[in-house]
Amino acid sequence: MTGPWRTVARVLTEVFQPPVVVLVLLLISPAIEPGFPGTMWFGLLAAMFVCVLPLAFVLVMVKLGRITDHHVSDRRQRPALLWMTLASVVVGLLVLHLLSGPVSVTVMIVALIGGIGVLAVVSAFWKMSGHASALAAAVVISVMMFGLEWLPLLLLVPAVGWSRLVLRAHTLAQVIAGSLFGGLVIAGLWWFLREWML
Repeated sequence: MTGPWRTVARVLTEVFQPPVVVLVLLLISPAIEPGFPGTMWFGLLAAMFVCVLPLAFVLVMVKLGRITDHHVSDRRQRPALLWMTLASVVVGLLVLHLLSGPVSVTVMIVALIGGIGVLAVVSAFWKMSGHASALAAAVVISVMMFGLEWLPLLLLVPAVGWSRLVLRAHTLAQVIAGSLFGGLVIAGLWWFLREWML
């Protein structure tokens, strides 16, 4: 597919890339506890460790020629990056704990750690879509947090999945697997942790 549709696909892929989606998710994560939106800065702090620092590392590695592109299209390059991200996330958790941050932010981070860990293992063998996984998790969690009126956001999941197919970044099976993993496993883990920790 060429022309304007490919441009649309590229825009969707960039706007809804995992670091951006997860950053928004972390910003809204304190909304289920008193003090929001004043507590959003804890979500921003968490996003530094979960999104900003790993993305900065990727961009530096791309610049040095060690990683092919900022979407880490080469599956063989993904495990090491995901483990580095996991380490950054753990440090972020410790900082939040020292600052007595909202438990809801910790819940979100732990759910994401579970997702990152599984993706790191799977990526060694198969290139499951991180875009689909992050977005599906974010949409389902948003619906669970704010109610059924947020259900129209589900339309974003097939739209971004389509963009990954058009750009030949993934197969249909990889997009579907990523969507199911994010929407069921990561979001389910968030719900379980919320019920248990809050």
